[in-house]
Amino acid sequence: MKPDVVAELEPDSVAAGIEEIRTLFAQGAFQSAVSDFEVDGIETRVTYTCAMHPEVVRDKPGSCPICGMELLQRESGADEEKHNMHESEDSHGGMDHNHMDHGGMDFMSMVEMTKDLPRSRDGLPMEWIKAEFGPLFPGLPGGLSLTLTLDGDAVVEARGRSLAGIRSEDLQTMPLNAFLNKSGRLDPLSSSAYLMLAVNAIEDASDTKPGDEDRIERIAVLERERISSHLGWLSNLGRLLGYESLRRRTNALQYDFVRGREVGRNSKLEAEVRGLIRAIQRSPFLSHRLRGVGKLSPDERMSGPVARASGLVRDARMGDVAYAALGFEPSFFEGGDSLSRLRVRLAELESSLDLLVSLPRTLTLRETKLYGGAFSGEGNAEIETPRGTARLRLKVEDSFVDVLALDMPSEANLTLVEGLADDTELSEFLVSVNSLDISPWSTRSS
Repeated sequence: MKPDVVAELEPDSVAAGIEEIRTLFAQGAFQSAVSDFEVDGIETRVTYTCAMHPEVVRDKPGSCPICGMELLQRESGADEEKHNMHESEDSHGGMDHNHMDHGGMDFMSMVEMTKDLPRSRDGLPMEWIKAEFGPLFPGLPGGLSLTLTLDGDAVVEARGRSLAGIRSEDLQTMPLNAFLNKSGRLDPLSSSAYLMLAVNAIEDASDTKPGDEDRIERIAVLERERISSHLGWLSNLGRLLGYESLRRRTNALQYDFVRGREVGRNSKLEAEVRGLIRAIQRSPFLSHRLRGVGKLSPDERMSGPVARASGLVRDARMGDVAYAALGFEPSFFEGGDSLSRLRVRLAELESSLDLLVSLPRTLTLRETKLYGGAFSGEGNAEIETPRGTARLRLKVEDSFVDVLALDMPSEANLTLVEGLADDTELSEFLVSVNSLDISPWSTRSS
């Protein structure tokens, strides 16, 4: 079939050819004798090919004969498809797909190159990489370091460690005064709780019983610290989620508690905290963002809000007669996810406020009285810190203290990090780790 218009590859000739084509279109556009026709060169065909082996082209759906992957649909021109089909037939006529000949060079196929790579959940071979998050990462506590193995943006393996934790020399034999000072500095996030733990253990070793007013004062200080700690956790959550108004509001309230503003019935500070709790409980964003994230089954290693969010009723306050006299009851849920851990902490904020306003007055922990004369003995104590139950066993010899055992809740919860890595999307994994509220200071330093 001869062309209707022929033009030389020169500007004037091409312009004249285009004008001639327009004339022919105008003359023939409405002729009744015009019939449909097809041009093979611009015909579109649907074929199926392999993403890993593009030389495999088929007319029908199926599996790749080389790697077994499902063939993908694509559209192409007929001339191109004939060329591809010809190459495909040639390649299956005896070519070695593990080592293909390309102009005399020896190339390995994708199957050979990726045969030793780990497989993603969808079966594709991926080159996993290791990445470090921390010890300074927004939304996670300073001093916590995470070593993550990433498959794209999914976390397949994880290990957490503390760079700011307790060292073995921190617990060596020391005088009683030095031990009390050291205990109050073990964890700056829960300094009062660990000081009380040490005092309780020493009282047990010396067979000393605290008075009723001492017990009430300790409850006041501990619950104030619990409120401050939970507000700090909420601030970190807001930072991690980009929820700036939550971060600013909780920061301001936490500062008020650290500063020692009075908390009494109908006080402004009490009303502000209860208003914050109501706002968070009504937030559809937080409910949607945290539901199902970081879900954990009940585990013996769990402690504190993490355990109570998985339906485990574990709380050292339950065995304290002073708490019992105030009508304390623990809060727990059974979801096991980040949303449940949020709900437990909100419930504990309410409970701690209720305890504070029920006390006769706002109290502060008085300076611990040291015991006259040297004494010896073994003492045990446990206390519910904001992150869970801490236990201490010590031995006193002539007023020198040896720590025999110290169990800290963050150390137990740190071991749960690896269980959160299950092809979890990175942003969800970081939210899950945040929900454990790990204090790097109350763990063993690695």
